[in-house]
Amino acid sequence: MKSIETNINIKATPEKIWNILMDFENYGTWNPFIQSIKGERSLGKQLEASIGLGEKGMTFKPIVQVAEKNREFEWLGSLLIKGIFDGRHSFVLEPISETETKLIHSEKFSGIFSGIILKMIKEDTEKGFKAMNEALKKRAEN
Repeated sequence: MKSIETNINIKATPEKIWNILMDFENYGTWNPFIQSIKGERSLGKQLEASIGLGEKGMTFKPIVQVAEKNREFEWLGSLLIKGIFDGRHSFVLEPISETETKLIHSEKFSGIFSGIILKMIKEDTEKGFKAMNEALKKRAEN
């Protein structure tokens, strides 16, 4: 399995960061990577997410896999059909202190073409994760 993992320390509580992550309606105002998400934030529900990758973008419809309030949110998306190129995208919030939290923002890829496709998108995807992390940090700390 292939993966991308980024992390950032944010001077804010997990609750504050969680509330920003779950406020899908405002993603377009602050998030440079995930430009929009629509749907219910509940286990088993389908979302519609639009992301930007460099000069390209895509919209996909992942299914929520984990929705543990103030701790972890994860979805599983597939390109065309499951098993071709699947991505398990997650946000994990780990308290460092009463006023600081570590965000682990990652995605694990699987499927027949995961190696080939990941080679093509890895650099832009990792940049997108990092840009989102920095924007989230800025929003949470202000």
